[in-house]
Amino acid sequence: MTKHDSTHAHDSHDHCSHSEDHSDHHGGHSHAHHVPQSFNLAFGTAVGLNLSFVIIEIIYALIANSMGLLADAAHNFGDVLGLLLAWGANWLLTIPARKRYSYGYKRTTILAAVTNALVLVASSAIIAYESIHKLINLSQVNEHLVIGIALIGIFINGGTALLFMKGAHDDLNIKGAFIHLMYDALIAFGVVVAGVAILLTGFMWLDPVVGLFIVVTILWGTWGLLRDSIRLILDAIPHYIDHQGVDRFLHSLPGVKAVHDLHIWGLSTKEVALTAHLVMEEGQTDVDYKTINTTLKDKYKINHATVQVEMENSDFLCIRSETC
Repeated sequence: MTKHDSTHAHDSHDHCSHSEDHSDHHGGHSHAHHVPQSFNLAFGTAVGLNLSFVIIEIIYALIANSMGLLADAAHNFGDVLGLLLAWGANWLLTIPARKRYSYGYKRTTILAAVTNALVLVASSAIIAYESIHKLINLSQVNEHLVIGIALIGIFINGGTALLFMKGAHDDLNIKGAFIHLMYDALIAFGVVVAGVAILLTGFMWLDPVVGLFIVVTILWGTWGLLRDSIRLILDAIPHYIDHQGVDRFLHSLPGVKAVHDLHIWGLSTKEVALTAHLVMEEGQTDVDYKTINTTLKDKYKINHATVQVEMENSDFLCIRSETC
């Protein structure tokens, strides 16, 4: 560290095997090493059960001549691929940082979330096309098979979704897996309702209409996931971060005259980083880094903070302070 009037606070990431916070009065760096929760069992169970069900569903959809059931099978297969991507990204979080990849592979979780959303959109387009074709060319459907297979789907999808419920609150990648499976259960329920309605009324057009309903349901649920994951790719402030509150907190620190170059972005789908320059009053040299690190982590969910301190009358004051 050079002996200028500005002091740099560096953030290092050595990926310890446990979570810890270090506050260095002179270095001012924050280490908040988060060990990601393991969802290996949840992913393995979900992939195994859903892939087996997809094979069964395709076979019986062709036997029953059901567009609704086949659309659900196609959607489920897309979800299996999405689960595999999310599983791989979650595993990459556990790999320590390398010399070239100083943050590790955290951002792969964001790529997985985007891919999951795009897979859902692509499967929706296929389902919509096939449903419209079936609506124009109506044919007989075996309602009993449709109802029986869809009921099995409700239990499989709903049950495996519960495995991800806890992690869905604070990890966009796990949330994507949870949303996939919950919507699968909802869609399967819609197929059951359609099967019962066809059985009671004989209206064959209900089957492709259910397929189109599935499309609308998927797109409605996917929009938020796609929007949030794209924002993370563009280094936007995560939606759950109170950036105005963070700015007010930094301005309220003793001796701080101004704050500039405040940047907040997602390192992964659940870890957030911050950099900021604090302009201090003349003669103010003490900065309570421990309070800064603790508050940013506990109150604002920011676990990688890097702070640069500059003196008010410094000849080395960052020239961007006038524009940032």
